[in-house]
Amino acid sequence: MGKRNSQRKKVSLLDSDDDDSASSSSTSRSDLVLAQGIEDVQLDKESSLDQALDALYEKRGTTRERALSSIIEAFSSNLQHLFVEKKFATLLHQCLNSIKRGSAKEASLACHAIGLLALTVGHGDNAHEILEESVPPISQALKSSSESSKISWLLECLAIVTFIGANDPEETERSMQIMWQLLHPKLGSNVVARKPSAEVITAVVSAWSFLLTTMDGWKLNPKNWQGSISYFSSLLDKDDRSVRIAAGEALALIFEVGSLEKFFIEPKGPSDSSIHEENIHREGFTHIQGLKGKILNQVRNLSVEAGGKGSVKKDLNSQRNSFRDILEFLEGGYCPETSMKIGGDSLNTSTWSQLIQLNFLKHFLRGGFVKHMQENEFLHEVFGFTPKRKHLSGSEHHLSSGEKRMYKSPNSVVNKARTQLLNKQRMLSQGRNAGHYAVGLGDEEL
Repeated sequence: MGKRNSQRKKVSLLDSDDDDSASSSSTSRSDLVLAQGIEDVQLDKESSLDQALDALYEKRGTTRERALSSIIEAFSSNLQHLFVEKKFATLLHQCLNSIKRGSAKEASLACHAIGLLALTVGHGDNAHEILEESVPPISQALKSSSESSKISWLLECLAIVTFIGANDPEETERSMQIMWQLLHPKLGSNVVARKPSAEVITAVVSAWSFLLTTMDGWKLNPKNWQGSISYFSSLLDKDDRSVRIAAGEALALIFEVGSLEKFFIEPKGPSDSSIHEENIHREGFTHIQGLKGKILNQVRNLSVEAGGKGSVKKDLNSQRNSFRDILEFLEGGYCPETSMKIGGDSLNTSTWSQLIQLNFLKHFLRGGFVKHMQENEFLHEVFGFTPKRKHLSGSEHHLSSGEKRMYKSPNSVVNKARTQLLNKQRMLSQGRNAGHYAVGLGDEEL
């Protein structure tokens, strides 16, 4: 009896080993089929991008607009590294052509596409090339454009490509000055000053602040930004809430960056006299403290502002919350701490610089924000964010909704192959139940 039980145990163990072997082999084959399917999907996506890129050569503007929309969708939903390796220069120059010669809508779409291209390549030579190639046409377009939405996209694009591609503070300040001149144009005999809309003012201040987050206060050129604190203070009195919030965040950032003397106009004394130098610095300090006191009063009032007729409650609450954070920072030095979920991971900010960067990039990426935060290594470096890597095994794969639909389709190549595999596994299982072992499974072909 004992011997027979021992033999049964051996048979049982053999069955278990064969089951594991069959399962492992079947799983690996399933993986190969699925991986091949994913490669086919990627090739299909590249083919679609190639078609969209070719369409940018078409004469009809609406065709180019549709092509740019397709490119934006593709670059938002996935990081198109393989496509960029092959077609980087072509895509960049076709988008720049759209900025130079296209309609306002086409130029806006091209700006979005260039920004996504820069975010895909990350910091390096390609990003610097994007910056250098983009600055002249964007600068020219900003001077000649009158549509607020187009100007806003031009500013966002300039901010993104500078944020990623600038190699030194001078290049960053060059872009900041281009933005600043929209609000403070250098008037000449041929230049007519245009009063910027609230949308443009908000876009300029937001883009300017976004780039200031990358600067060391001591490296700023004081000649460029004298009077900026006073100007932002004046914006706090404007009627538009988006303008007030952007100006308040810019002021909070300036106080966080430090080097306040770079942002206000120093009292002037005799240039050839050192006797009054100490008095001039003392007056400057007094001026800064007086200006800070004025700003504190403005911020305090905005943090408790009552809603007037026709005011939107959501916008009013947003303003109150923003200015409460600004007030707490100016009075006590406490920066707002935020936390948001990206997949199963937390992305945290603890400074005004981080918060402004996060909000700007989230606004620019729109629906592609989560995808890029999960997979874009450049953004991981910017925020010190490391998402949990899932080391996938077996049949686990990250699929887009489009890929999932393809695999679920009964007519898809992957689904047909999987059905054949399952049928074969079912036959093998029936064989095992009848006492046969699939010892040759590993050498069979699908």
